[in-house]
Amino acid sequence: MRNLLALGLGLLLLAGCNDDNDEPLTPVTPSLNVPLTPVATSTVQWTGVAVTRDNRVFANFPRMETDTIPYSVAEVSGTQATPFPDAAWNTWDRTQPPQNKFVCVQSVYVDANNFLWVLDAASPSMRGVVPGGAKLLKFDVNTRQVVQRIDFNDQTVVYPTSYLNDVRIDTQANFAYITDSNAGALIVVNLASGRARRLLSNHPSTKSENLILTVEGRVWRNQTGELPDIDSDGIALSPNRDYLFYHALTARPLFRIATQYLRDEALPESQLAQRVELVAETNPPDGMAFDPAGNLYLTDIQNNAVTRFTPTGQFQVVAQDPQLKWPDSFSVASDGSVYVTTSQLHIPRRQRTEPYRIFKLAVPQ
Repeated sequence: MRNLLALGLGLLLLAGCNDDNDEPLTPVTPSLNVPLTPVATSTVQWTGVAVTRDNRVFANFPRMETDTIPYSVAEVSGTQATPFPDAAWNTWDRTQPPQNKFVCVQSVYVDANNFLWVLDAASPSMRGVVPGGAKLLKFDVNTRQVVQRIDFNDQTVVYPTSYLNDVRIDTQANFAYITDSNAGALIVVNLASGRARRLLSNHPSTKSENLILTVEGRVWRNQTGELPDIDSDGIALSPNRDYLFYHALTARPLFRIATQYLRDEALPESQLAQRVELVAETNPPDGMAFDPAGNLYLTDIQNNAVTRFTPTGQFQVVAQDPQLKWPDSFSVASDGSVYVTTSQLHIPRRQRTEPYRIFKLAVPQ
C-alpha cells in the first residue's frame, strides 16, 4: 500500500492545476473499457449492494426521499426483489418501535465469512435519527436469522444528527468501521465487547470541503434546492486489514489511517489525529472498495465512471458509460468481479425516467 502514497503525490500535483470546485479532474490513463453486465434493475431507489460467495445479490433501499418504500433490504435478480430476511423487518412506519425493523438502511456488506451486515442509519431523509433505531445487524444469509446486533443508543457516539453511511468488517480483529456522513466522523466498534467509539469527529479528514458537484450538466441539489454538504462517506478496508481508507463525498482528499490506531482505546484523540495520512486528491466519489488483489475502486460520480488505483501506483478508469448515473456503492465478489449500483441522486426524483441498476464488471486483475 505504500505505493499509493507515492501515487498520491502525483495526483496532488494534478489537482493543484484545477481550482474550480465543480470541474472534474481529468483521468490520467486511458480507460480499460470494461463492459457493464446488467444484474438487476429496480423502480425503487437503492444505494448499497452486497454479493455472497455463491453470488446471491442483496441491495438496500434507504428512505432517502420518501417514507413510503416496499422494502429496505432485499435479495435481487433481474427485476425481482425478495424482502430480506422477511416482510416483517421491512414494514416499519413511524407508529412502530424501530428496534426490530429496518428504518432507513444505507448500506449492506458481506464479510469474509459470508455473513450479511446491514447498517441502519435510522434517519429518513437525513432528518434525524429515530430514537432507538440506529443499529448494525449481522445476518446468516441461509437461516435468515440475526446473529449479532449493535445498537447505537449512546448519543455521544451517534448523534441525533448523524447519518451512518457505510461499513467495513474486519473478521479477524473482530471490528467494524463506519462513516458518519452528516456529522463527519468514524465510528469504530469492537464487535467482541459491543463498545462503539466516535473518532476523528473534529478532524478535517472527515469533513466536507463544500464542493459544488455538477453531474450530467446538473448542479446537485437536495429536495429543498440546497447544495448538499456530505462529510465522511466512502470507506474501504485494505486486503491485509492494516489500513482504513475514507473520503468525504463533497471533497477531494482521500485519507487513510492504520487500523491498529483505530483499535487502540488508550490512544489519545490528539495522537490519533497525527496518524491520519493524505493519500491523494481524487474526483468526488460516493463508494469505495478494495478487491483481493489490492486495487482500490472509487466511483466517479461526475464522470459516470468507475476508477481504481492499482497496487503498482497506476490510476485507471475502469469503465465510463452514460448508464452509470451516479455510481453509488460497490461489492467485490469472491471471483474479483465488481458490482456497482446506480442511484441517480443528481436527478430530481420526479424527473427520473430510467430504472436504478446494478452492473457487474469483470475487471482484469
